[in-house]
Amino acid sequence: MAFSFSSPVRFPYRILRAVLAWTLAGTLVLALLLAYLWRMHPLLANHGSAEFEILPGQPARSIVQSIRLAGVGVPALLIEAAMRFGSKERSYRPGIYRIDAGLTLSGLIARLARGEFVSTEVRIIEGWTFRQIRQALLDRSDLRPVLVSIEDRDLMARFGEPGVAPEGQFYPDTYVVPKGTQDILVLQQAHQEMVKHLAQAWDSRAADCATASPQQTLILASLVEKESALPADRPMVAAVLSNRLRIGMLLQTDPAVIYGLGADYDGHLHKRDLALDTPFNTYRRKGLPPTPIAMPGADALQAATHPARSNVLYFVARGDGSSEFSVTLAAHERAVVRYRQAVSKGRS
Repeated sequence: MAFSFSSPVRFPYRILRAVLAWTLAGTLVLALLLAYLWRMHPLLANHGSAEFEILPGQPARSIVQSIRLAGVGVPALLIEAAMRFGSKERSYRPGIYRIDAGLTLSGLIARLARGEFVSTEVRIIEGWTFRQIRQALLDRSDLRPVLVSIEDRDLMARFGEPGVAPEGQFYPDTYVVPKGTQDILVLQQAHQEMVKHLAQAWDSRAADCATASPQQTLILASLVEKESALPADRPMVAAVLSNRLRIGMLLQTDPAVIYGLGADYDGHLHKRDLALDTPFNTYRRKGLPPTPIAMPGADALQAATHPARSNVLYFVARGDGSSEFSVTLAAHERAVVRYRQAVSKGRS
């Protein structure tokens, strides 16, 4: 039997080199494309902006869908890969995030990693009643309405204080919260701040403080808040009210009477109003009203726990926002006549 040997097969190095060259070129083009999409290509085709929301515990793939629905044209697979490998974060803070004109994928991932959600400011004003706060929150389109389904009498139970009236329980301040926050969470934060500031005021109270508990202090502070337009007058107003409390004298505070009238108040306080017996009529009932009448601020809390050391028992508004304080009824009556005459001249 005869054997024959053919020449050895030559490996197609030329073809391999061509394949490798094309693969490297394709890889380079893909890398350049990805780099462009990552750092330079705006996520939005137009020049506007868009928003999307991340919910608590929302998985990455679902977040990607929210981003895509906001109008982002980048492939979902690329966005998901960027979220998984472009940041050390494995979960993102809940909130509403904005995609601004010109924002790139790398910018968006950095924004998510830093938790730069869209925020909004909610301001609670000193002297507001709870009714005013509630309405102001319900009027906000950038908060989620929850309060609309909660009765006033049930609200404080949500904060672990059932049976407590909501009046006076929320600290006046500006609160920065994520857009889309439930309105009740703003109130929860404001209540926590009031608890903290009231405790600080009570713990540092003067030795001759006229109130016997933090709740009484809150009520007194609310009266001071409504009776004084100038912060400088508040320690003296607190002195008048504190002195009256000590000797059992009627407080005779008009704002408390007005609060007790509720919707029946027509903008003017009449003699018949002063004769009407309500729990808030301090012309007829001794001591403090049963609840605060407004939200006291820091100055009013400080004044209630550190009233001026004075034996004043009366004060009258001068008409310019300030008040004149008197020790005796005779001096007070002279001041009333003097400033009523001044007001009458100003009107003529």
